[in-house]
Amino acid sequence: MRQVVLDTETTGLSWDKGNRVVEIGCVELIERRPTGRTFQRYLNPECQFEPGAQEVTGLTLEFLADKPKFAEIVDEFLEFVDGAELVIHNAAFDIGFLDSELTRLGAQFGRMRDRCTVQDSLELARERFPGQRNSLDALCKRLGVDNSHRHLHGALLDAQLLVDAYLALTSGQREIGFAVTAETDQVINIAILATSGPRPCVQISEVELAAHEARLMQVRKKAGKAVWDQVEVEAEVA
Repeated sequence: MRQVVLDTETTGLSWDKGNRVVEIGCVELIERRPTGRTFQRYLNPECQFEPGAQEVTGLTLEFLADKPKFAEIVDEFLEFVDGAELVIHNAAFDIGFLDSELTRLGAQFGRMRDRCTVQDSLELARERFPGQRNSLDALCKRLGVDNSHRHLHGALLDAQLLVDAYLALTSGQREIGFAVTAETDQVINIAILATSGPRPCVQISEVELAAHEARLMQVRKKAGKAVWDQVEVEAEVA
């Protein structure tokens, strides 16, 4: 599966009031692993910033004056995201701005959802942490993602932080084979019964035990719990 984690910076909060995109940042994932491919462009918005918007990004019209306009990079941008699942924090905001930019260029460009599926990491965070703050900063702090270098908003920086936050947010232990169900339990029992002769006794070294516990600590930190803990409790009760 190909995913593109995406973020934008803009001149204000509302595209329908004439605000424009000033930066696009994207990070590519294949099968949930960063490939090293990124897309980042600063853009000349051809309009003024709303009050307060420059303070958020640190960008100025002077800095952006010689940067390309959206029309000049649209083909390159669409080639990068075409066919991918976009992962965006508060997707309605970024998709609204990108659709507005595409509409300015003509109906032939369509809309973002014509080209990509969209997964909103903010909605995922609200489902997992209801009633809590789920901004990107809050999510990074809760999930142990280091964002100490984030002093200003930047599209590529925020997309890179979102990669780590999204992977931690969605890292179900089922993906790495820790999930135990009645069906898998039955298969295990059948396999044991079908085995003839004594089962080998594997000796675990202290180094291996320490590495195992370190890995469990990482899982607990990211997912909030480790299924292995429940297995150990059940074994002790038995």
